[in-house]
Amino acid sequence: MEHRALGRSGIETSRIILGCGNFGGIGSSPAFFGQGTPKDEAFRLLDAAWELGITTFDTADAYGGGRSEAFIGEWLSTKGAAVRDALVIATKTFNPMDEGSDHGLGRKRIHRQLESSLARLGVERVTLYLAHDFDPDTPQEETLQAFDELRRAGKIAAAGASNFTGEQLAEALELAELEGLGRYEWVQNGFSLLEQGDRETVFPVCHEHGLGYTPFSPLAGGWLTGKYRRGAAPPHGSRMTLRPEPYGAYQSDRVFDALERFEQEAAGRGVSMAGLALAWALAVPEVTAVVIGPNRVEHLAPAAEAAGIVLSPAERDRLTEVFA
Repeated sequence: MEHRALGRSGIETSRIILGCGNFGGIGSSPAFFGQGTPKDEAFRLLDAAWELGITTFDTADAYGGGRSEAFIGEWLSTKGAAVRDALVIATKTFNPMDEGSDHGLGRKRIHRQLESSLARLGVERVTLYLAHDFDPDTPQEETLQAFDELRRAGKIAAAGASNFTGEQLAEALELAELEGLGRYEWVQNGFSLLEQGDRETVFPVCHEHGLGYTPFSPLAGGWLTGKYRRGAAPPHGSRMTLRPEPYGAYQSDRVFDALERFEQEAAGRGVSMAGLALAWALAVPEVTAVVIGPNRVEHLAPAAEAAGIVLSPAERDRLTEVFA
């Protein structure tokens, strides 16, 4: 598995990052806490990902109401020093841990939430710590100060921003420079063949400041795998039956036309749609690594396949045009 430097942070990540948002739940939604990937399957996924060369695991305090971090911590407790030292853990905070509990990026809350994350993970330090969303109710200076304090205390190595717009990110970088604080070193937003809005808004900021970019949902919630078909009901248990809201805009003839052309492109190469979609994302120059969120071990196959697909710039651009 190839690794790449994460912006100017001095940290390297595997180009495929294992997203653990389905461990013990479905993302940060309290309605699904206790569901999702059970612990035994999560352990198999963690083992299989590690064997594949994936050395970066992505989680969040609110995933599964803390279960995701706890599963990783339990798995890590069974491993030796070599795994513990080589593993890069990314976790995040912003969302509530349960219905009605507090949320946001206030200084005291960030300190408190990191301590609870460290306890669940069973570590004294996490390599990567992210603001899981932009907090309109907390001054960015306060949030940056909290992250800077954690970095200086040796509890995190670098901070990043997730679900930030280009404008919000640029403001944070300017404030960090003015106040002499540690900055966000990378961005984690949604990005795929079906979601490329960051090209115009976030990529310019990344270029100007040398930031890394580790997008989530490179398969667009399963839409780029061939799972969803024109005129057919979504498969039982799929995201379109559990949490369809983020993907409603994809239900159009334009998208189905593009997916059918993309399926032909994949078939012409003798690869899966999912493998080709991941290979495309990895071929985008701004992308440091992609975060995938498999539910079962067999869902890792496209990641292994993508590692063997080399797209020229011309091939990458032709696939981009399919969805333009």
